[in-house]
Amino acid sequence: MRKPDHVFDRLMEWRRLSEWAEITDPDIRLGVISGRRRQGKTYLLRALVEARGGFYFAASESTTAVSLREFAESLAEHIGAPAPPALNDWDHALRYMYEVIPDGLIVIDEFPYLVKASPALPSQLQRALDPGGWAHRGSTAQLLLCGSAMSVMGGLLAGNAPLRGRASLEMIIRPFDYRTAAGFWGITDPRLAVLVHAVVGGTPAYRRSFVQKDVPRSFDDFDDWVRRTALNPDMPISREARMLPTEEIAIREPGLYNAVLAAVAAGNTTRGAIAGHIGRKETELAHPLQVLADAGLIAREADPFHARRSAFRITEPLITFYEVVVRRHWSMIEEGYGDIVWRRAQDAFLAHVVGPHFEALCRRYARAHGLEFLGGLPAEVGAGVVSDPANRTQIEVDVVVLASGLPGERRKILSLGEAKWNRRMGVGHLERLRRARDLLTAKGYDTSDTVLACYSGGGFDDELHAAQEREPVHLADLEILYGIR
Repeated sequence: MRKPDHVFDRLMEWRRLSEWAEITDPDIRLGVISGRRRQGKTYLLRALVEARGGFYFAASESTTAVSLREFAESLAEHIGAPAPPALNDWDHALRYMYEVIPDGLIVIDEFPYLVKASPALPSQLQRALDPGGWAHRGSTAQLLLCGSAMSVMGGLLAGNAPLRGRASLEMIIRPFDYRTAAGFWGITDPRLAVLVHAVVGGTPAYRRSFVQKDVPRSFDDFDDWVRRTALNPDMPISREARMLPTEEIAIREPGLYNAVLAAVAAGNTTRGAIAGHIGRKETELAHPLQVLADAGLIAREADPFHARRSAFRITEPLITFYEVVVRRHWSMIEEGYGDIVWRRAQDAFLAHVVGPHFEALCRRYARAHGLEFLGGLPAEVGAGVVSDPANRTQIEVDVVVLASGLPGERRKILSLGEAKWNRRMGVGHLERLRRARDLLTAKGYDTSDTVLACYSGGGFDDELHAAQEREPVHLADLEILYGIR
């Protein structure tokens, strides 16, 4: 099926969905689509239903009786029935659905709302999909379940869940990557693209209703754009970061989860540091951290050089921006003093929002495009710390790229990189990477083909450019990061 022109990008997702929707095998009957809110799942699935032909139902948060009535009304409208059927329970509803929809595609959106009101629904659906169930009595229709509650959707196919082993498609609709996001916003200046992405990330919906399609006209317009949108109490985007944790069904104590996010945004990235910051025991954080990770709001990133050392990082840029710039000054923003807040927040924004965000973008670039400038396929990309006993210091390496390896083999380091957002880089940065490489060689790593990489938003001096002629050095400026050259 041809992807409609109004669906921006999503080429891989459309290909996989359209190929799955055209399978005629009677055993290929169930798919599960998940993703955080506002990523365009509904938009994509509605386009798929229109192209393939089928039935679409969007559940609402309600009681079982109301949900069954709404489901019956949607089915009646779909088949042109004069009146909706009286559905007694979900077993009855599933039987009726497969009776009146003999083929094509069925999409049930926001499925977690139905499960919340009717916890037995996955088991009932399992019976319908099993051999001899309602789905196999005269119907070849395929069913896609979609939802934004990541913990619920992930649990549908996990462990001993009723639907485990029944789905032949499991897809997560993620935010646009940084290059695609720049194209979606229509931004061609890579410096401006980094700043905008550091505020709103790659969530498609934010460009439309959340900022009323207000796009910064140029790099010089960025400050005014922030004041017009993220620091404007009349814009939905200014409150969005506070709403994100509350949308996950598994989060029942929002204050605790917001405190965890605030701690991580403040630079407390280990479990112990987070616990100390919010005044809780480490053992009390296992569940909140797991729920936030399942919801796609944080990620646990291991240090490639220390198996037991890891850091938690916020994956949604808007939350980091809110915690660093907005939260403590919200009353002033509500009173219309966003301009003052923004002037005072400049240093914090650059140091605690843009700097770490740029490092993360560089790691994404290395993961996605490393094969273009490295001698192997990246298997692991992260940030690491190398101990330097002789100098009694630790060298922080912003971008570590490792190749895959077999047990017993020396782990091959493809690249060591340093990233600086607002600074012109020189050979001093290269010297730090050389020192880190030598220390890792002494620890048993294979660094024979390691490429030293410098990533900069401020450019490189002549000495650093000259170093490229003598050794394998990769210099990535903003135009290279964004694929402009």
